[in-house]
Amino acid sequence: MEHKAKVTPKDFFLWVGAMVALYAGVVAFVSLIFDYINYVFPSRISNAYYYANPYDSISYEMASLIVLTPLALFLMRTIRKGMAADHSRRDIWIRRWALYLTVFIAGVTFVIDLIVLLNTYLQGEDLTIGFLLKVLTVLLVAGLGFMHFLADIWGYWDKHPEYAKSVNYAVGALIIVSIIAGFFIVGSPQEMRERKQDAVRLDHLQQIQWQIVNHWQQKERLPMTLADLNDAISGFQAPVDPKTGEQYQYRQSGAMSFELCATFAKDGGNQGGRMEFAVDSMAPVKGVSDNWQHGAGRSCFERTIDPELYPPVSKTRPVAM
Repeated sequence: MEHKAKVTPKDFFLWVGAMVALYAGVVAFVSLIFDYINYVFPSRISNAYYYANPYDSISYEMASLIVLTPLALFLMRTIRKGMAADHSRRDIWIRRWALYLTVFIAGVTFVIDLIVLLNTYLQGEDLTIGFLLKVLTVLLVAGLGFMHFLADIWGYWDKHPEYAKSVNYAVGALIIVSIIAGFFIVGSPQEMRERKQDAVRLDHLQQIQWQIVNHWQQKERLPMTLADLNDAISGFQAPVDPKTGEQYQYRQSGAMSFELCATFAKDGGNQGGRMEFAVDSMAPVKGVSDNWQHGAGRSCFERTIDPELYPPVSKTRPVAM
């Protein structure tokens, strides 16, 4: 009578762990490649209204790959060692389900990706380089995954273990290259910290700008110092530099004009409608929008209040009869 292998708790958790690490790693890899494509080929339409901040998502995807890739390879290697020692482990139900499920998901993804491509073309939309590269990325990942696990079902890797090792090395090398490429965009952790501090500085300056405009509307004069903006009732306290703790520089340059200065670690701000960080212009003054572009070091921003856009409160109150 043929012996039928049973699934042990070890088998169950090894396969579940391997599949979870694999699926999450593939999603992180595809998302990372998409972010690279968006960075190199930004969308003209989205950039006209939004800003791009790829740093947080890229760093998260890099961290995910650094953890998940060796974990998935280790678990699959452990599983293969177990099957080499006991060939009956090849026939356990959880292995068959995991392989067929993965082949099914890869095949469905491949088909859906082709449908999206054809639908976009038939609707007459522009097939941009960025869009085509994203479609190609999904096709390659889904197609290669489909063929790899289908070969596993057919026992190809058991017959050619040297090819299986080569595939593992190739996947590892591809992941390493994709992670290294991310450092050229996001920089080192120290550079990321400096960029985030610069983003906080810009946010602080914009908060101060709004309070200055509000102060002028209420009192029809600019504050003498930033301390004049502090309000115990509203809870506003003039923010300070996130690294040094020093106050930002403020100077009144006219009856309705002023200057705000800060010291930045990196070049940044809004450039050509594309902002590197999530900084909202809460109180635009004279002009269509504020220019917060700055270089490394001390940078100053000159502002002039437009009384037509921000009239004094006294002129907006109804006249008492």
